[in-house]
Amino acid sequence: MSARTDRLVYAAALVLGVLPLWVSSHLPMVDLPQHLHLISVLHRLDDPTTLYPQLFAARHELTPYLGYYYAVSALNWLLPLDLANRLFLSAYVVGLPLSLAFLLRALGRPTWPSLLSLPLAYGDSFGWGFINYLAALPLALLCCGLFVRALTDTGRRRAWAAGLAACLVSVLLFHVQAFAFLGLALPWLLLTTPIPEDADAKGLPSRLRPRVPALLGVVPGVALFLSWVVLRLGQPAEVETGAPWKAWGPMLSPRNLSWKSFAQNRAELLEVLANLLRDGSDRWPVYAVGVVAACALVLGLVRAADTTGGGGLVARLRLPGLVVLALGFFFLLPFDIRGYIYYLNTRYAQLAAVLAVASVPVTLPSLRRPLLWASAGCALLLALVLGRGFRAFSREASEWDALVEATAQKPRVMGLIFAAGSRVVRHPVFLHGASEVARARGGSTNFSFALTPHSPLRYRGTPPPTFPSEWRPQDFDYATHGPAYDHFLVRGVHPSRVFGARLQQELAVAAQSGDSWLVRRR
Repeated sequence: MSARTDRLVYAAALVLGVLPLWVSSHLPMVDLPQHLHLISVLHRLDDPTTLYPQLFAARHELTPYLGYYYAVSALNWLLPLDLANRLFLSAYVVGLPLSLAFLLRALGRPTWPSLLSLPLAYGDSFGWGFINYLAALPLALLCCGLFVRALTDTGRRRAWAAGLAACLVSVLLFHVQAFAFLGLALPWLLLTTPIPEDADAKGLPSRLRPRVPALLGVVPGVALFLSWVVLRLGQPAEVETGAPWKAWGPMLSPRNLSWKSFAQNRAELLEVLANLLRDGSDRWPVYAVGVVAACALVLGLVRAADTTGGGGLVARLRLPGLVVLALGFFFLLPFDIRGYIYYLNTRYAQLAAVLAVASVPVTLPSLRRPLLWASAGCALLLALVLGRGFRAFSREASEWDALVEATAQKPRVMGLIFAAGSRVVRHPVFLHGASEVARARGGSTNFSFALTPHSPLRYRGTPPPTFPSEWRPQDFDYATHGPAYDHFLVRGVHPSRVFGARLQQELAVAAQSGDSWLVRRR
């Protein structure tokens, strides 16, 4: 078989990797309805047929969330929003192995292990809908590869450095956590990557000079980061002890930091790599990746090949060193910094796993083709398992479609999600169902990510009244929160238990679908 066949196998595996995104009408991602609603608002901010011009305004300041929202909004000019979003997610899934392959090639290693990252593109962060963070991961890997190229490719250092500058800025515009990882990863690569001029260099200046283009390539991203930090820290924090989404004290004070124990982190390290489906079947592609990686490890130890691009032991440690850094972020960082960053350390499990499977020892060339095919087999298993699971969830989530039909234009929707869980997936994917209903009719919801400082949008005036946390619908009080809304999406509890006599007087059930009810004013 030829190299062309290998490329076809690789391409087929990429197609299989994105297939689950295209076989269902609804994707099991907790925050996705909120994201799509904000993108719809951003795209139609001046549309008088919606509530958007009345309630929202653009937030004209730097935030690390701009990348995803503006990228999909731009695609929305050419494609329907849902299709634009699926294309973006497909680019992320495909981009993860491709960027990893670029890094492996820059490090002088074979690229076949990059396919092992495909099943790892899904998992806990995907289930929560942390799309901004997910999109930043391929860009972070690409930055690492560009940085190494800017150090080692003597004839094209400036070109690689220019690409590095643009890519590093892009990472920051998607998510600051991936940028923080690069804050240690790039110095590690700088210290461990030998360059051709080192053999004849005499003194520090002669060693530093060839490295200047790579160092200059990080300057725009660092400058932008420092500008954001100054702007962010210059804003007064809303300190309210015990309140959700509010700081409980100064940013790094003990009151503001929430930690998981080492034992809990250790127990969750592998679990969060595949925890989407309730039946656990999404673990099988990850298990398959583990088997292929284990085989490659044994073969690499028994029949190793030296393709590290020179540098001996130091060069071999570059990729394992990145794994150690990602694991350090996972075990040493807090889970939450209240009011600033949530679900902090857990996200790095995925990055550590992606780098770990790429760190398998380099085997003889004759063994790489069977390992490539085995890696493609993992992608096939992924497509079958997640495709089935996503379709099952989509049938369950079709209750949203029926409720949309009963929703009037420009609705103000109160989401009372007493049952956020699904019978198919493990994450509380119905939590933001009110955003699905509101987006379809150009309306608004009681809770929106526009309340957060990293959103590209803000409320023009006072945000609509709501209870303290979308996680606690039992705190809803009609007299305080209800009069501002003309639609109520109730899930998991019959509306009569929520509204009592008002359901007979001024409210009525407009539609029921699945476990949800849409209540409207008479």
